[in-house]
Amino acid sequence: MRLYIAEKPSMGAEIAKCLTGPVQRKDGYLITKDGIVTWAFGHILRQAEPEEYNAKYKNWKAEDLPIIPKQWKMIIDESCKKQFGIIKNLIDKADEIVHAGDPDREGQLLIDEVLDYLNCQKPVKRILLNALDEESIKKANTDLRDNRDFLNLKKSALARARADWLIGMNLSRAYTLAARRAGKKGVFAVGRVKTPTLALVVRRERELKDFKPVDYFTIKAIFAHQNGEFSATWKPKDTQAGLDFENRLIDENIAKALIGKFAQKTEAGKIIAYQKAQKKEAQRLPFSLSSLQVLAGKKYGYDPQLVLDTAQKLYEKKLTTYPRSDCEYLPQSQFGDAKIILQNLYNINEKQLANWAKKCDLKTKSRAWNDKKITAHHAIIPTKVKVNLMSLTTEERNIYFLIAQAYIAQFYPVHIYDQTKISIEYMQELFVTSGRVVKQMGWKELYVQNNKEKSLNEDDKKEDNEEKEEQNSLPLMKKGDEVEYAKGEYDKKSTKPPTRFTSSTLLAGMKDIHKYVKDVEVKKKLKDIYGIGTEATRATIIEDLVKRNFLQLEGKKKYLVPTQSAYILIDALPDEMTYPDSTAVWEDYLHSLSEGQGTIEEFLAKQAEFTQNLCIKATKTVLVQEHEYKCPRCNQGILVKRKGKNGEFWGCSNFPNCRMTCNDVDGKPDIEKTKFNFNNYRQMSYNNNDKNYIKSGQNEIFQQDNQLISAWDLIAKTDVKKTNRGQKEKFSAMSIEKNKNTKATSKYLCTRCKEGNLRRIRGKNGWFWACSNYPHCTATYDDNNGIPVL
Repeated sequence: MRLYIAEKPSMGAEIAKCLTGPVQRKDGYLITKDGIVTWAFGHILRQAEPEEYNAKYKNWKAEDLPIIPKQWKMIIDESCKKQFGIIKNLIDKADEIVHAGDPDREGQLLIDEVLDYLNCQKPVKRILLNALDEESIKKANTDLRDNRDFLNLKKSALARARADWLIGMNLSRAYTLAARRAGKKGVFAVGRVKTPTLALVVRRERELKDFKPVDYFTIKAIFAHQNGEFSATWKPKDTQAGLDFENRLIDENIAKALIGKFAQKTEAGKIIAYQKAQKKEAQRLPFSLSSLQVLAGKKYGYDPQLVLDTAQKLYEKKLTTYPRSDCEYLPQSQFGDAKIILQNLYNINEKQLANWAKKCDLKTKSRAWNDKKITAHHAIIPTKVKVNLMSLTTEERNIYFLIAQAYIAQFYPVHIYDQTKISIEYMQELFVTSGRVVKQMGWKELYVQNNKEKSLNEDDKKEDNEEKEEQNSLPLMKKGDEVEYAKGEYDKKSTKPPTRFTSSTLLAGMKDIHKYVKDVEVKKKLKDIYGIGTEATRATIIEDLVKRNFLQLEGKKKYLVPTQSAYILIDALPDEMTYPDSTAVWEDYLHSLSEGQGTIEEFLAKQAEFTQNLCIKATKTVLVQEHEYKCPRCNQGILVKRKGKNGEFWGCSNFPNCRMTCNDVDGKPDIEKTKFNFNNYRQMSYNNNDKNYIKSGQNEIFQQDNQLISAWDLIAKTDVKKTNRGQKEKFSAMSIEKNKNTKATSKYLCTRCKEGNLRRIRGKNGWFWACSNYPHCTATYDDNNGIPVL
């Protein structure tokens, strides 16, 4: 018996329809003459939580970090237990299994992980479904692959999932604990992709707040040639006075003086350079999910998640191909389908699409048809199924329109234009101009309508402005021709601040992450990779940042604005987590893994090392906001105003680990009158020779200078011991000096503060170990035959 395991019920139903009937419906599966079809609900297995590895991890403690599983555990999701049991029973009865997950790395993993969990040893085939129409499914079913061919794709997905677990579980705990030490509530979620994405928004917002507009001046001149007039822009020399660091003229008096100088007309101008070249612009490529999300965001204001959800609905209605595609190319085998697809678009009840489809030339074959560029899936295009646009929602009609428009463009000629660049020398100054003469509109006919709609092939406003400038009408000229200065004027302009991110532009930033990478060499390397995140997860990541209240939507355009929690988190984290360099390099490695290069073990070892280093940094991090006072004792907490028996005072938020206190003076902590000689305290060590606790540097551990000292310091200076009901004996720094029942060692580092050495001490209840960094660190450990139980 052949068993098909689909990724979701809707896909399972479509597969069953294309098998030999009749179809018998059962609880959780369908029976056909060609086999049984069952399904998952996405990931029906989940990664175990830390407390499911060890109950002690239920309480978040810095000394437990990092948590790195030796054997990774998967847990059956509670909501999927019934379906999992159905799949298990069917696998036991099957002779052959067909893996019908989505054709990407997550789709590969979510079925493979079930087979691995059940230790399935039966033959497994792979069906790749890029569309759910009957012809596509039947064609794919006749071309089943061996599932082992996709082992590297599974490894890539597994490596990503485990790396996300290591970063998310450990660093979220580490920096949430750091926040708690600073008296802040809530969970500070840290993610391998999520955090550098959030940092992009935080930095952009700070650029806006720090932005100061700069006024500058541009000069344009009209020159007369025997064949007609034209305008040109003055380009300053590097030695020109009045320029800022970006070569902009910021002195208005100089602009006025130059206009006056040019008006004297003491000499003629001369064409010193004349370049004319024919340019060709190839058809825009069909859509990947990201490019569709970006364009739909610009044109309709749709957020990325809405675009994904809508594209998914069109896919399930069999009207378009697989939506979670990172590819913008098409297999040559599908070129023959164009006749039917274009005929359907010609007969569609949408005038514009019908008119464009009518003009298509089936002999035209754009650069999109390229088998070498195809991954597990291809670009998003219409299927051969006829569509009734009136039966679709507004969002579905608009998204289908964009997909169909891009497909039609593949059968239009290339865009051809003559580009001319001219340089003029006049009175020892340089003027430049450029022009563009369209020779063949080609595919741009679909995107540029009477010059009212800009070319959607351009990404930046700067490029749009350059295109407008290049469309100047220029008279016929040649190098060496003379021109006369007719008139000139200067124009005052101001630099503009960067625009806030929207969901669409942030998604584009995630895809083109090399633009935001800090390291120059890494930037070069990452220019051609796939960005951070995946086509399927980027929208979800942005949506999650909003749900977790790190980002808020503002205004009609739904700009993304960081909240106070976002600033606190990003300011606390090291550059390794807030800049996308590391994450982008890891994405590149994951892509290499899917192609059979590298190993999952090597990747996860690097992730574990990275996680450990950042957990150590987190223990030394203090999340201090503006108008807050960092504790001078522990450097981890903040001073918080409290009320005591004798009035208001300030104490450390890191209590009881730190018992720093000081008086209140006019609503502020009087830190200056509560001095503590930290250097001397940290220099305290144990002499292994005389087995006594000694001090180095000064004669006194605490330096008072006739000033106030905290209550905890006074306790530490007294020889007082406290024992709490069967707990290990606590001790003071001075009492250790007098305790003869101690053993000195520097072999063991305290796992809590990671600064002090452990000291073996005989208490009332026997030997135990304590940190030499007491009272800064109050960690104690059991003794096991002279060795601390860490």
